[in-house]
Amino acid sequence: MKIIFATKNEGKVKEVKKIFDGDDIELISLNEFDNIADIDENGSTFEENAKIKALEIYQLFKLPVIADDSGLSVEQLNGAPGVISARYAGENSNAAVNNKKLLDELNKFEEPHRAKFICAAVYYDGNNFFNTIGKMHGRIIKEARGVNGFGYDPLFIPEGYLLTNGELDLEEKNKISHRAKAFYALRKKII
Repeated sequence: MKIIFATKNEGKVKEVKKIFDGDDIELISLNEFDNIADIDENGSTFEENAKIKALEIYQLFKLPVIADDSGLSVEQLNGAPGVISARYAGENSNAAVNNKKLLDELNKFEEPHRAKFICAAVYYDGNNFFNTIGKMHGRIIKEARGVNGFGYDPLFIPEGYLLTNGELDLEEKNKISHRAKAFYALRKKII
């Protein structure tokens, strides 16, 4: 079965393909299509944004779609960066700029900087809509460590670990991550 994964983020594609590995499912990312415009994620929750992406891509191709929206929620920042995690420092920001803004904001507070990653994953095939939520609790540290993963991974230490997500290998991260939890649960609903 072919399922379109409504993302251009190669880090996400790599993680989620591993989750569906061994199933009779071929995941196709948006990078495999020409001229797919960026989708306006204007929802107020991760789940709303995931649904927006799934519906829009389904309308284009009439094939089953999985989509997600995820981000970082920091307690001391009242849940920020939240749904704007990817553009926390502005529309055209990148991970380095977002990470710098996050650390600048957290300088005002004492450690520990408790945080969690949240992922809402959805599946839509024109008839069925499934959704799941995954969370990974941990804390933000003051200096980036590791080159694995993407986004805020080098600043985030999962609960019960000494290494950042940026230091964990993909296999270990896929056992505990918010995205893994959401997509493993979604995979069960699809299969």
